[in-house]
Amino acid sequence: MMPKWRRAGSRGGTARRGRMWLLVALAALPVTAAAVVAVAYPSLAATTCPGCYGLERLAEGVYAEPGLPPHRKRQVISAVEEAERRVRDFYGGRRASPRILACLSDRCYRRIGGGGERGVAVLNRAVMLSPSGVDPVIASHEMSHVELHVRLDSGAQVPQWFNEGLAVLVSGDPRYLAPDPAPGTLAERTPGTAPGTAAGAPADRCLASTDGPLPATLDAWLRAAGADRNTYARAACRVSRWVTANGGPHVVLDLVRRLNEGETFGAVTGM
Repeated sequence: MMPKWRRAGSRGGTARRGRMWLLVALAALPVTAAAVVAVAYPSLAATTCPGCYGLERLAEGVYAEPGLPPHRKRQVISAVEEAERRVRDFYGGRRASPRILACLSDRCYRRIGGGGERGVAVLNRAVMLSPSGVDPVIASHEMSHVELHVRLDSGAQVPQWFNEGLAVLVSGDPRYLAPDPAPGTLAERTPGTAPGTAAGAPADRCLASTDGPLPATLDAWLRAAGADRNTYARAACRVSRWVTANGGPHVVLDLVRRLNEGETFGAVTGM
């Protein structure tokens, strides 16, 4: 059952309450430091206080630029609802409830600190969506990042390629993985659907693969993915095959548990 969305309050009231939250969040900082945060890191300030940046609340935890026609508001809410469902179905529930900031214009997205990306997770507590990212795939990709990091204890780490590949798998991004014939389950091939594939074998969704190393750090990932978009497909392939070979999404929950107990990613996964 989809969550029921509460109607947003007036724009003025939202902005006033939002400014108070920003003041509370920055109150512990010196005045100059607070100013630097707002100017140098608008995405941090905007996700802390959406109303301060002119955004209005469409539903609990969901904000968008003001003045949207009803069908555009429905687009935002529908995308968020479906993204939440994908994350919930994969993980068997959700622990994270990131604040969502959705922009339907480039001007709005630039104002809140966005760049050329379609979406971005901010400090694992919020998600910003650009005009081209207000859809379930991009929203659930970014929400997957937040969900994973909320579940991981401080000090527990996964390589960046796994983080990104898992987000592709959770979101079902068709740019980087073939569609799952039965979303949320391990699809079974019918005889003859793939040459050399045994009947009843789990479907291989890979569009690109590699046996070589994948970028483990964020900096390395950004460089590699910026030069070759198939980096996402290769990471998604490796994660998808590992999840399938180990019985499905529950293996990710087991990985999180063992990482939180102090084991290393390599020791648990063999990757």
